[in-house]
Formats: sequence, C-alpha cells, structure tokens
Amino acid sequence: MKKKIVFTNGCFDILHRGHFELLAYCKSLGTVIVGLNSDESVTRLKGNTRPINNFDDRRFALESCKYVDQVVGFNEETPLKLIEDLRPDIIVKGGDYSESTVVGNEIAQVKIFRFVDDYSTTQIISRIVEVGVE
Repeated sequence: MKKKIVFTNGCFDILHRGHFELLAYCKSLGTVIVGLNSDESVTRLKGNTRPINNFDDRRFALESCKYVDQVVGFNEETPLKLIEDLRPDIIVKGGDYSESTVVGNEIAQVKIFRFVDDYSTTQIISRIVEVGVE
C-alpha cells in the first residue's frame, strides 16, 4: 500500500512544542513534506522584525526533526503552486484555519490540527521581551 503524502507549511521560526505536535500528527498520517516560507515571505506575513532565524537555520532545524521527511521552500504569498506541483494526499493546517480556508483544499483532503494551548512563536517572543535579556 502506497504511503500517503502529507503536506503542511509555515514559517517555523522558533520551533516549539506546538510545532512538534503538529509535525508528529502529520507523520502519523504518512510521509511529511513541509513547505517553508522564505525569509522574504515571513517578513511580509509577520513584519520587519521577523524571521528571528534565517531560512537555512529554519530548514536545518526542520530537517533534523524525526517527523519531517522533506522540506521545500517557497517565496509566494501562499503555497498553492507548491501544492499544485506536489499533489499531496493530505494537507494539515493548524486550528486557526477551517477546511474551506486552507489553500489547496480543492487538490487534497484537509485535516485541521487543534492548536496546543500557550505555544506560539509570537507568545514566546513576547515572553522573552517581557523578561528581558541580560
């Protein structure tokens, strides 16, 4: 039986438990391909102070994760072209999406992964700023 190709995407700027739980869920469904936003697209999405980690460092971290089989970068606003090229069986996105708002929902089955509470890169950055750096 052919293993399903599972696609997810994002900035993955500062990896945290929420990311790892999402990626573990993806891995439970099949072979995982991660679409990784370029530095330029992260800045467009998140603002001039992001990304914290550059593309090569973010890619290295993801490729080092046992739940990830392949990482593919993209520079566009959305990963639609990448999804069209890859033709995954399943697209997984976080809980702030609904099936109908996921890019590529007409190409592959969509699964929404419930967010892990209190884990987001933005929250981590806010806590670091609040505590300060010595």
